[in-house]
Amino acid sequence: MPLLLLDLDNTLVDRDAAFRDAVSEFLAAYDLPEEDVAWLMSVDAGGYTPRPDLAKAMTERYGGAVTDAHVRGFLDRGAADRVTLAEPTREALAVAVATGWNCVIVTNGRTAQQELKIRTAGLDALVHGWVISEAAGHKKPAPEIFHAAAESVGEPLHSSWVVGDSAHADIGGATGVDARSVWVSNGRPWTEPAFRPTHITPDTASAIHHVMGVADAA
Repeated sequence: MPLLLLDLDNTLVDRDAAFRDAVSEFLAAYDLPEEDVAWLMSVDAGGYTPRPDLAKAMTERYGGAVTDAHVRGFLDRGAADRVTLAEPTREALAVAVATGWNCVIVTNGRTAQQELKIRTAGLDALVHGWVISEAAGHKKPAPEIFHAAAESVGEPLHSSWVVGDSAHADIGGATGVDARSVWVSNGRPWTEPAFRPTHITPDTASAIHHVMGVADAA
């Protein structure tokens, strides 16, 4: 069966939109400035800022208004219970599975939080499995996490496709294991000079359809 490896945050689910909602609620709960949504989103950097660093920045900024425990509690919850799977992405993924693709999520993050996102979005009922960096002991773009994903379903990695929104973690990772890739641009230009994806699409549903189309044409 052909293998499709998919990123989770801001690829299968809109993690940033969910986190923005959580940030707004956090600020309102502690009577903090509403305009700090932009600051927190910037510091969070799409989830790529290490949690201890984000916690430190928040504690330094809000130390007089919130406790370390409040900040830790907010970051532990994150946006995991708010994520949704867009219907076009759900439909494209369902078609891929129905037509014989082995679909595995490959994501960086903490196991409990990432699995909650997967289940909240209903992805656990669609994909064949997932590999999370905390449990795997390796983070994208390390080759080991992609190999672990392929091994989890008994498929060869060399003929796989990787779909993701991160140039470094997803496309760089795919390049490192000689896999084909689709970068989900979300309206951004490609700026990485060292490597390029096999294809670029504006959204995840289009990426999945592209991969299936290439396979059908082969």
